[in-house]
Amino acid sequence: MRLHRPWGTLRYGDEGRGPLVVLLHPLALSGAVWRRLVDDLSSEFRVVTPDARGHGESTWDGTAFSIPDLAADVAALVEHLDAGPAHLAALSMGGCTAVALAVRHPTLVGSLTLADTTADYGPDKAVTWAERATKAVSIPRERQLSFQRDRWFSPQFLEEDPAEVDRVSLIFTRTGSEAHAAACRAMGAFDDTSRLSGISAPTRVIVGEDDYATPPDMAATLHHGIAGSDLHVLGGTRHLSLIESAEARELAREHIVAVAART
Repeated sequence: MRLHRPWGTLRYGDEGRGPLVVLLHPLALSGAVWRRLVDDLSSEFRVVTPDARGHGESTWDGTAFSIPDLAADVAALVEHLDAGPAHLAALSMGGCTAVALAVRHPTLVGSLTLADTTADYGPDKAVTWAERATKAVSIPRERQLSFQRDRWFSPQFLEEDPAEVDRVSLIFTRTGSEAHAAACRAMGAFDDTSRLSGISAPTRVIVGEDDYATPPDMAATLHHGIAGSDLHVLGGTRHLSLIESAEARELAREHIVAVAART
């Protein structure tokens, strides 16, 4: 399925029937990473998996964008589907997008599941993410995989489920380097920490104990900033908790089911 936007065409998957769930993917990946969570949810929900600008099968005209711009794309999609408010489950960059959406378009958000993410990457974020943007375009994508896999997954998962690691890695290598770099710069400019108190959607925060990309202290900031949220720290898990961990996926499903039952 496709939605035309000023910058190009947003591609999204659409499976199942029921209340709307939108899954927002991490940096330099795509909606295809959600296969297992889609399978967990699509018997009870309509599950939509958009590809961010320049990621997956979404096109992109090469213009710079911000995290709030990505949130505006999701807002346009939810409005286009006319099935909101949406339950958002989001990971890493997708979590930043979900926060920005909940801040700016609160009526479109029914609940939030924020996994391994943040509202601010810290005082050195602009420099750090600019460096990562440079590496995204200067290093062949296959040579970036060692760094990415170490951040994404625990050593145990790398050993136990190499097929899933390879599947996610292939999505990464197929992502355009320029879009990857543009998204890095967007993350380096993002800071919605001061606006977290304005989020009213029921929120669950999940983080891997061993996530050093967005560590537990960043998750704690989200938890303390969003009134009524709960926080779950998962032992032995790194950055892509909703991909690696069945426990994380069940926490997401449980939260979505519970909020949907109340509305």
